[in-house]
Amino acid sequence: MKPHLILKLTDQHPDDDAIPHWLKFITDKTGAMDRVHPELDRIFRDMGIRAWLTSEFDSAETEWSPDEIMAGLNRTYRLILQDDAQLTPELIGRIRLLPWVDDVRGTQIAQVPLPQHEVSQTASLSGSNNGDLIYLPYGKQITRGRPDITIAVLDTGVDVGHQELQGKIDKRFNFVDLQGLDTREFIGRTHGLDTDVEDLVGHGTHVSGIIAAKGLQMDEGICPDCKLMEVQVLATMRSGDRLVGAGVVDNINNGIKWAVDNGADVINMSLGIRHSGGGLPHEDVIRYAVQKGVTVVAASGNDGTAERYYPGALPGVIAVGAADGAGQVTNFTSYGANITALAPGVNVYSSFAHNTYAFASGTSQASPFVSGMVGLMKSFARERGKSLSTGEIVNVLRRTSERPDRRLRSEHAGYGLINLADAFRLLDYSLN
Repeated sequence: MKPHLILKLTDQHPDDDAIPHWLKFITDKTGAMDRVHPELDRIFRDMGIRAWLTSEFDSAETEWSPDEIMAGLNRTYRLILQDDAQLTPELIGRIRLLPWVDDVRGTQIAQVPLPQHEVSQTASLSGSNNGDLIYLPYGKQITRGRPDITIAVLDTGVDVGHQELQGKIDKRFNFVDLQGLDTREFIGRTHGLDTDVEDLVGHGTHVSGIIAAKGLQMDEGICPDCKLMEVQVLATMRSGDRLVGAGVVDNINNGIKWAVDNGADVINMSLGIRHSGGGLPHEDVIRYAVQKGVTVVAASGNDGTAERYYPGALPGVIAVGAADGAGQVTNFTSYGANITALAPGVNVYSSFAHNTYAFASGTSQASPFVSGMVGLMKSFARERGKSLSTGEIVNVLRRTSERPDRRLRSEHAGYGLINLADAFRLLDYSLN
């Protein structure tokens, strides 16, 4: 793809109604606009740059909603350069000084290390104690979820033909778009923008199985009667002897908004990226998700440091750390995010690519345990004719998770290991 420039204005562009959404524009250049503002157009002429103006986000309805406007999504645009020009610091700096510009940045390629998976040659029940560790059997006596509660998985895609996930996937879309970049180190498709979300490396399939697997030859998913929404936002590349997920940060943002607008109740993001300048990654679109009542759950990171990974470090996101088989926080759990709770994250057995199964460890595995739990909680509330906000869910986790010591909350473990028995006892009482 040609270089893209993300431009957030202080006010909506006066010709907003005529500006095409970038996702539609890259395949149909009808209605192309190449003028933004006289001052910016002059800068581009001076530097020999030509660009098309497109909108970064698509409105959920025919007009921008109050929630979209409050999050600033209606005044965020994507400038697609027509030539292979360089987005130099000088260019970014000159644009940032314009009084009507709120923020400007080039599109960033984020790399997300993927946990190592140990593929099982013969599928079999794992015999793990993860469910007992968090009192999952008690929770499932209360509810197994509902098909009208949807958990979106933003990840490397999914094995849509896996036997554990048949009939589970409601909607899907692929937001990977790496055209024009050096993709020699990538594995599989590097251009999507369609409904093909096939997962070649298994990370998204592993996460999805933890949430909603049938339990044919593995432990049943946490929320087996909930529906899955699969949103592929990461392609897979080799980095030395490791595999990493890689995707355009702003395309991930579009994946988040698409999930919200298509009915997700919970969004699981077993990924995280560092802040490298400009506004915080995903900040505006996460604010939109929270305003729409969608609960976002994210992995805290796997480097065991105080590094902040996003979206887990954003306000309103439930950041999850990993616990070992004894319920203690693992030494690889990153703690820079404001960790809410712990969940099992060591040697977790789940579905994998090519209709296989695998063991994996990481906060990537812990996050879907909490997403599934949130799905169960929202299902239980809906059965009572009520709804739960993210704040109410966090309050339940705060009051019922098993703390590692006498402190209400610790930096490394949050409020402690999730406990579905105590959570549903409290929820049953509070919903009466």
